[in-house]
Amino acid sequence: MEGITGSVLLMCFIGLIDANTSPSIEPGVFSICEDIPKDHPAFTILATDLEGDTLNYEINGPNAAYFTVDRITGVVSIENNLDREASNYMTLGVYVYDGHTGTQKELTLIIEEANDNKPIFQEPSYDIDVNENTAIGASLFKAEATDADTSSAGVITYSIDEVTPSDGSSLFSIVATTGEVRLNGSLNYTALSTFYRLKINATDGGDLDPQFIGLPYVGKVEEHALVDTFVFRVTAMDQDTGVNDKLLFSIKDSTAPVGLFKISQMDGIISVSSDIDREEIGDTVTLTVKATESKENIHGVQASTTTDVQINIIDTNDNPPKFYKCGDTADERSCVIASDFTGDVVEHSLGAVFINMTVKDLDKIKKMKLTLEGHNSDVFSVEPQSTASDSIVQLLVKQPQNLDYEKIQTIVLKVIAIDEGNTSFHSTATVTINIKDANDNSPTFKNHTYKLEVAEHSPAGTVLGNITADDPDTMDKGNITYKLLPESILLYFDVDPHTGAVSVKNATLLDREVRSLYSATLQARDTDGKPGSTLLEITLTDINDHPPVMNRDSYQEFVKEGQHFELKIQATDADESDTQNSQLVFGIELSRYSDNFTITPETGVLTNRGKLDREALDPDLDGRIELNVTATDNGTPPLSTMVPVIINVEDVNDNGPKFKAPSYKFSVKEGEKGAFVGSVQAEDLDQTTEFNRISYSINNGGFGSFIIRTFADERGYRGNLTVDFDLELDYESTHKQYKLQVEAADLEQMTATVMVEVDVLDVNDERPEFKPSEPVKVKENTTTSGAVGSFTAQDKDGNHSLVYELESIKCRCNGSMTDCSWFILDPTGEVRVNPEHTIDYEQCDLAVIEAQVVDEYTEKGENNSVTSGEMVIEIEDINDNAPEFIFSNSVFVVVSESASKGTSVAGVSATDRDSLIHRQVEFEVTSVQFEDNNNKTTDMRMLYEAINTQQKDIYVGIIQTTEGLDTSLKGRYLVSVSATDSGKLSTSTVLEIFAVDESFRVNLKFTQSKAMVEKNLDEIIRELIFATKAEVEIAAIRTDVPESSRASDNTIVVAYFVYSNGTALTSIEVETLISDPDHVYILIALGLADIGKAPVVEAETDPLGYILMGMVAGLIVVLTILTTSLMCTRRNYRRKLKAAKAMNSASMVTSNNQKSGAVVPGTNKYTMEGANPVLNLNIDTTMVLDMDEDSSDVDKVSLNSLDDRYSMNEVSNMKSIQEEEEEEEGDDGGPPKYIEALRAALAQQGQKKASDKPDVGFINPAFSTTDL
Repeated sequence: MEGITGSVLLMCFIGLIDANTSPSIEPGVFSICEDIPKDHPAFTILATDLEGDTLNYEINGPNAAYFTVDRITGVVSIENNLDREASNYMTLGVYVYDGHTGTQKELTLIIEEANDNKPIFQEPSYDIDVNENTAIGASLFKAEATDADTSSAGVITYSIDEVTPSDGSSLFSIVATTGEVRLNGSLNYTALSTFYRLKINATDGGDLDPQFIGLPYVGKVEEHALVDTFVFRVTAMDQDTGVNDKLLFSIKDSTAPVGLFKISQMDGIISVSSDIDREEIGDTVTLTVKATESKENIHGVQASTTTDVQINIIDTNDNPPKFYKCGDTADERSCVIASDFTGDVVEHSLGAVFINMTVKDLDKIKKMKLTLEGHNSDVFSVEPQSTASDSIVQLLVKQPQNLDYEKIQTIVLKVIAIDEGNTSFHSTATVTINIKDANDNSPTFKNHTYKLEVAEHSPAGTVLGNITADDPDTMDKGNITYKLLPESILLYFDVDPHTGAVSVKNATLLDREVRSLYSATLQARDTDGKPGSTLLEITLTDINDHPPVMNRDSYQEFVKEGQHFELKIQATDADESDTQNSQLVFGIELSRYSDNFTITPETGVLTNRGKLDREALDPDLDGRIELNVTATDNGTPPLSTMVPVIINVEDVNDNGPKFKAPSYKFSVKEGEKGAFVGSVQAEDLDQTTEFNRISYSINNGGFGSFIIRTFADERGYRGNLTVDFDLELDYESTHKQYKLQVEAADLEQMTATVMVEVDVLDVNDERPEFKPSEPVKVKENTTTSGAVGSFTAQDKDGNHSLVYELESIKCRCNGSMTDCSWFILDPTGEVRVNPEHTIDYEQCDLAVIEAQVVDEYTEKGENNSVTSGEMVIEIEDINDNAPEFIFSNSVFVVVSESASKGTSVAGVSATDRDSLIHRQVEFEVTSVQFEDNNNKTTDMRMLYEAINTQQKDIYVGIIQTTEGLDTSLKGRYLVSVSATDSGKLSTSTVLEIFAVDESFRVNLKFTQSKAMVEKNLDEIIRELIFATKAEVEIAAIRTDVPESSRASDNTIVVAYFVYSNGTALTSIEVETLISDPDHVYILIALGLADIGKAPVVEAETDPLGYILMGMVAGLIVVLTILTTSLMCTRRNYRRKLKAAKAMNSASMVTSNNQKSGAVVPGTNKYTMEGANPVLNLNIDTTMVLDMDEDSSDVDKVSLNSLDDRYSMNEVSNMKSIQEEEEEEEGDDGGPPKYIEALRAALAQQGQKKASDKPDVGFINPAFSTTDL
């Protein structure tokens, strides 16, 4: 039981031990430099955990922003730049967590100095004045700068970098440590510059260069020391106070090849890097070692220094002795290592043999032993046999008798050099001794007798054989001479004295049938004349000098292809029978078709080897095979003869046509007559046109749309498939693809067929067409930017692009079509109003646009429509024009006495440029004023009104009186008339109507009854017009009733005589004019008896005035009588002249006019044709106006002086008469005088127009006096 309890306690103890412990952080102070760059490691947090758990690292505290930590490794890196000048130490909170518990600790970080601050001057500039007599050496001023760094980095050195002007550089100096500027030379205000500018540089101590310690450096190492063997250690220190930057060591240069030594970058240990051979690099090696601070100073430079390290190479016995060949000079550089040497010695001679051998050992301490080995080594000895320095080696001849050139020409020996310090070091050289020959032997032939053969008739120079003698002496090599004996043999043969070649000298003499065997002696002599000889036996042999001969010059045979061929070739040979020279062998020379035949060599029978196929032959040969058969004898050399054999293989039809493709697929565009579709190709292997000619045909599937033609091709025939020349394929039809069966047949109707698919390609070949367009209506003055209409076209092609092009725009202006630019046409076909123009209905009322549509994708044919598209645009009128009065030069006159209500006294006409209802015009009298002769204007009541009427497109307003007029008013009426259209647009004008008052009334007294006067009234008026040249207006016709009650037949006609310019005649003027004999007698015949005076307006009587007037009147009467009496005679003659002219004028009046009388304008009557007399249109002369006393006031007329319808003759005659009257009345040269203001005003108005148009009277033949 106790044991169990103990176990339980032990388990509890173990459980307590297994509890997790927190990580522990090693305390420490870390020194870090202030210039460590961002993201570079600064130090590592050292922490441990007993359980070995993975640790996570964190930093905290106020300075944590300067650092970052790797959570896994604990490496702390710089996050923000450190500044020792702000604080030389700081604390950093560290927290380490093992996954269960964590530990917090604070680390102390010491910030080490780095030269990271530049000197700063206390003043930005120093400006001083210096007297020119300032003593040399005087202090001028002191430049001071400060540096926030400590130690040597804060020590400032001053210098003057630049002086301006430059010739003043020697005048100033500065104390480097204090910055005090002093004067070094004399100043001169006039001779030198008056201004100097100094550029002063303040430089801190920065990083002082490191310094090597323990100089000089000398080390040593044995050659061939192992890699990494320690050689030497250099030591350096940072001279900067308080910085102690790490130093990095490197080898910058070496007198030995690079790579023999290396140096540890951190601790300066120099060690072996590769194998060292003293014999190659020498006894010493000098290294240039550099020490560099690991950090840059503020100028971005790493301070460094260098020094030399001398390393002595200790020699070891590591080189064997070696043999050298040296040049003629003693310079060792001319010696090269060699293992083969040569020397020469004359046979049987004594002395030393020079072999140009030197033995050397590159080690400093050396001792060598030389020995000689090899066959015949006992003939020579080597000198020296032992040496302790480099020596020349020679061989001495000991046994000259053994130097026999004829027995041995070369002796090869080996010279061995052994290093006595280490016998394993040795070298061996091969020496070749060349024994020179001496002439001590005679020439000898190998055989005592030589048997030679040569063919008969061999050409001169034919060599029978080369027979030479040998002489062991070297000087005789190639120098032995030969000669044939006896002399007689030289007719047939000869020998080359240098080569011993025996040859034929005369071919003709060598005839085997004459002599077949010859004997001669061949003698040889060396350079010393020592002789030697041998015997020659020469035999002539037969030659094959007859070639075979063919029995025929050539062979030509014909054979059909497929048949067996056999031909025997025969030949003979003239050489001796039963010999090789006459035995013949037949063969076929190698040619293109020689393998197709074989020949029996012995018999010469030529046969075909296989079936003959004409199609297997080249077609260019036309079945012709040429063979060359040879007959060759067996002689030496064999002679042969060749004969040509021509075999013509005749063609048979054993092949049918074959298409080169299993099927064909083509495409062709629609609409092209005779268009090429494609080619099919077939070949008939038969070689003659009789059997291989092919013709093509279309069996089915073409529907008559295609034709095929046969053409010879390079190989075979091709069938060119085209569209029928009379047809065009139409893609738009049902046949978009054709499947043709094309047959190829030769002349014997061996056939082959192939399927050909032809796809019809759509071609844009249809011309676009315009669709009908309805007329478009556009209001005038419209400014819309949208389309007012559009052209529409269609194209049957699937692929099209329609563009509309303007051809013309014509507008109907004043009834005719003219070009205009009121509209524009977009490429899309839309028609728009041209913003640069204004549509005006009054100018043009219709526009017709002609356009063309173009298909841009057209591939064939015309790309535009057949007919142009037309769009009619009707211009709709709007009421945008006020009525316009038609200008008139008319002068309106009203006879006040004859005017009553409804009397037409004037007329106006107007038009409106608008159309239809918009152009309807109504006239209205808006006001009436009267202006008397004194230009005084008085408003009147509405004495006039406008009666509206229309004559075609012109609206006419007839101005009528609304009541009777005051006959006493003298002047003119100013009548304002307005013209207003249906849109209430109006225009006004003022009419001037001159009033003819009662003072111009003329009473004509006739002795006939009223009825008779009325009957003759037309004739009376006409005659009055002829007499006065004025319009005659009859105001009244009444019976003259005297004061007594007795009845009377006399009639009074009240008349007014008015000219077209408004001038009226007084009764006196009328009396004067009608007193002309040309008229007065006619008027008297018509009953005219007297012209009454105009009524006199009675005024208040003034007795004195009457007396004066009476006196004046009496005086005037006297003067008048006198003047009249003086002019009578003269006037009598002029009356006769006037009568003649009047007769001429009267004769020009037609009978119709005489019947109807003069026409007086201004009435409200119309002719049968509907003419308006106001417009001066003729009225039917048969019209009766019934202007008697019973007529209404409406039927009374007023004179309209605007009637211009006169014949030119009448105007001319009237003008001439008027001019004559003016001459009579104005002989004094002054203007005509008028007795009242109205006549003067009207006359003045007529004179203003006289420059353009003379004053004339107007006669309207449409009226007679009955109209009044």
